[in-house]
Amino acid sequence: MAVTHKRLGRHGVLVSNLCLGTMNFGWHTSEEESYKIMDRALELGINFFDTADVYGRGVQHGHTEEILGRWFALDGRRRDATVLATKVYNPVQRKGNLPEVNTDGRSLSAYKIRKHCEGSLKRLQTDWIDLYQMHHIDRECPWDETWQAFGSLIGQGKVVYVGSSNFAGWDIATANQEASKRGMMGLVSEQSIYHLNNRMVELEVIPSCRHYGLGLIPWSPLGGGLLGGALEKLETGRRKGGDFEKQVAQNRDQLEKYESLCREIGHAPGEVALAWLMHNPIVTAPIIGPRTIEQLESAVRATEIVLDAETLKKLDEIFPGPGGEAPNAYAW
Repeated sequence: MAVTHKRLGRHGVLVSNLCLGTMNFGWHTSEEESYKIMDRALELGINFFDTADVYGRGVQHGHTEEILGRWFALDGRRRDATVLATKVYNPVQRKGNLPEVNTDGRSLSAYKIRKHCEGSLKRLQTDWIDLYQMHHIDRECPWDETWQAFGSLIGQGKVVYVGSSNFAGWDIATANQEASKRGMMGLVSEQSIYHLNNRMVELEVIPSCRHYGLGLIPWSPLGGGLLGGALEKLETGRRKGGDFEKQVAQNRDQLEKYESLCREIGHAPGEVALAWLMHNPIVTAPIIGPRTIEQLESAVRATEIVLDAETLKKLDEIFPGPGGEAPNAYAW
């Protein structure tokens, strides 16, 4: 298997070309199985783990971070072997806490960033966060305040790098220009939804990442299961549900062509979708969210797939995207 390590954008840290997403841990995946998945991920060379302070909502916010923390505590070597990413912005409501408008709301205030960082550190049982990501843009909070808060955490050794998630291209530009004014490194990564059936980031987010040297970390690389063999799963009854069936019906023509192409080249649809993302030099690591060891192994097989020019052209014909980068995609 070909898990390799590459720089996060133009920055020095080396991370695996797959990022282990943990959103399912403690919710769809038991704690015991989550431990096995993380153990196997390290064995396979995956050193990049992503979580968020809001994950675990099926139990309570922060539950997923607690699972990672307990796993780290079982063997102190694990933390040193992991590039750990978490996020701040969303509500983090915890059992036993009194209502508190900042914690219970969404923002990137200095108050919230400091408070939520301390909460994540405690739950993760670690002294530092390697990549602390803004889970969404907060356009009402001034960058003076936000960057001052991140700068303070970096100065205290609690945060190494700062990243963004769900930012527009102009948000990435603004954030980095504001950081530059303060002599700060700025953003090192952007985590965006990106897959064959949703290529909107190609308009402006990807050009922004290229210009500022950010690594792109695509989330939902299989489009919520749509690109993971949806037709077969629906026909065999392995995946059902009103919303999923509706999406399959809306995209049936494309999915029939896509799954036929995957059979033709001899690879599983989900593995082809991941391989397509990894062909983009701006992509550092798609986030995979395995619920089982088998799903993890399947994702790793995608790292060995080389898609030739003809196959890439056919994929573009099936899923044409927005037509390139702005403004050429829609203007002269």
